Amino acid sequence: MVGGVSVRDNMTERQKAKGKRQKAGARAAVRSSLNYQPSALNYYLGLDLGGTSVKAVAVTKTGEKLRQRSVPFVDRDMEWAKKIRTLVKAWQRELGEPAGIGLSAPGLAAKDARSIAVMPGRLLGLERLDWTDYLGITQAIPVLNDAHAALLGEVWRGVARSRRNVMLFTLGTGVGGAAMVDGHLLRGAIGRAGHLGHVTVDWNGPRDDFNTPGSLEHFMGNKYIRERTHGRFPTTHDLVAAAVKGDAEAKEVWDRSVRALGCSIGSLINVLDSDAVIIGGGIARAGEALFVPLERYIRHYEWQAGGQQAQLLRAELGDYAGAYGSAANALGFNPALKG
Repeated sequence: MVGGVSVRDNMTERQKAKGKRQKAGARAAVRSSLNYQPSALNYYLGLDLGGTSVKAVAVTKTGEKLRQRSVPFVDRDMEWAKKIRTLVKAWQRELGEPAGIGLSAPGLAAKDARSIAVMPGRLLGLERLDWTDYLGITQAIPVLNDAHAALLGEVWRGVARSRRNVMLFTLGTGVGGAAMVDGHLLRGAIGRAGHLGHVTVDWNGPRDDFNTPGSLEHFMGNKYIRERTHGRFPTTHDLVAAAVKGDAEAKEVWDRSVRALGCSIGSLINVLDSDAVIIGGGIARAGEALFVPLERYIRHYEWQAGGQQAQLLRAELGDYAGAYGSAANALGFNPALKG
């Protein structure tokens, strides 16, 4: 007996305390193993380099999202490349080594798919940057054009799942696009395939940055909005808002823009035999003010053989479509092998 407590009681208390510590250690070990679960799931990392930010997703092979992040950057001194490297290293520490990494960016992807071959005017240093070497990854990192990746993402995990004949139009500063035929993502001889904004709507119109006269981009791209409205509207959203409120001049300009888009889509449906057309990008947020008249114009120009009509769809993955597409590209997703 020591201080009113028996030696046996004291030993029992110590044993109980030891048991509690062992149980706590076991629970901590379980929690620790759960922290590394994504690595066991063989995750894939998709990276999409934009004009002002990098979008990234970590997903399982079936597309289940594990992580998602947007990292802003200033386009100078290859800050975008450094931030991508920092992000990749951080997720490697948190999740373990990915089963694969894919990347998309503006410009024409190189034939070997290890870099962007052509991207003039911005993102200095992007051209010919070998991402596999730069990030120090053993497994090759496949590189896609950003619009190509966005379409692949929408077909893999977005609004166009299971489709094999589909086009994507991204309406924003310019008009980007991509096309898939029989499950094959069209890339072309040097990667130009899918630049749907550079089809001619008015052959007497001014040439755009890609030497196309009167292009769809001139009619719909936000970069030309001041020119189209004689300086009256600074953005397409301002134009649409005025048109919705009944401004006659705004309605005329907006209707002309939507008709140009509908004519282009209808013509390309006739060429590529698409069964669906996806519309995305910032201007798509105009909602019914865009989609209602657009559907009408598409039907006016589309060759509806046997009553067949291509479905008009709203992009589902938003700003992360390219990141999902990059991940899909890394894991070897190929719609052409389905059915």
